[in-house]
Amino acid sequence: MNVDDLTAIDVHTHAEISCDGHSSLSPELMEASAKYFKAGHRQPTIAETAAIYRERNMAAVIFTVDAEYATGHPRISNEEIAEQCAEHSDVLIPFASVDPWKGRAAVREARRLVEGHGVRGFKFHPSLQDFSPDDRMAYPLYEAIEELGVPALFHSGQTGIGAGVPGGGGIRLKHSNPMLVDDVAVDFPYLKIVLAHPSFPWQDEALAVATHKPFVYIDLSGWSPKYFPPQLVRYANTVLQDKVLFGSDHPVITPDRWLKDFAAIDVKDEVRPKILKHNAARLLGLVKENA
Repeated sequence: MNVDDLTAIDVHTHAEISCDGHSSLSPELMEASAKYFKAGHRQPTIAETAAIYRERNMAAVIFTVDAEYATGHPRISNEEIAEQCAEHSDVLIPFASVDPWKGRAAVREARRLVEGHGVRGFKFHPSLQDFSPDDRMAYPLYEAIEELGVPALFHSGQTGIGAGVPGGGGIRLKHSNPMLVDDVAVDFPYLKIVLAHPSFPWQDEALAVATHKPFVYIDLSGWSPKYFPPQLVRYANTVLQDKVLFGSDHPVITPDRWLKDFAAIDVKDEVRPKILKHNAARLLGLVKENA
């Protein structure tokens, strides 16, 4: 991957379907998500996602969510995602998702995925996986990820998954309060953490954690930039300009739509390239830290 030639790095895209047609979510949850985002999107394969980003001279982090314990729905294989990314390594960066409820098996898998499959980070979705980020149950997994030196990306705020389904499909929003990740940042002080999304209704909490903890970042995925809270834009322009990351949430929000709306909001010219590429390149170890 030639970082210098890239126009942007999208740190938040989803692998929604496997090579054999297995979906990342149950039909009920997938339908609810599509209605929530008014997306009507088809589920692109990983190869199709690679083509989309290659055409735009961009790179993308891609992952699924392993929530087998809470949902009973089999995940898409992390190994499959990593192998597909290796075939498209000019534009795709593999993250994995390991259900923390799997205990020691999760720790072993995390180590194997990084050391043997080139995985560059891990995705957690506390609401979908039905765990609180500060639950000590997950601490051995965090410890392994910290030792491996790769980032942990946490969904934060409300989720479109389960929206409109009776009982929200069993998904508890409280688990995705970014303040619950503050304990993780304290107890694993060198773990690089990304709080995904404008964290509605906890935007101020996310800004507080990212401002206070040196290795906590924020990605801007899941929302059109025209709807960003004013305080998020203000912090992105100032004290957090080196810790805010471009993320789209593709395929529910396309990079084209996100970038079009981002161009129209009040972000300083000198800050835009940091958000679009440079901050992610450093976080992901694609360039030296002082670059």
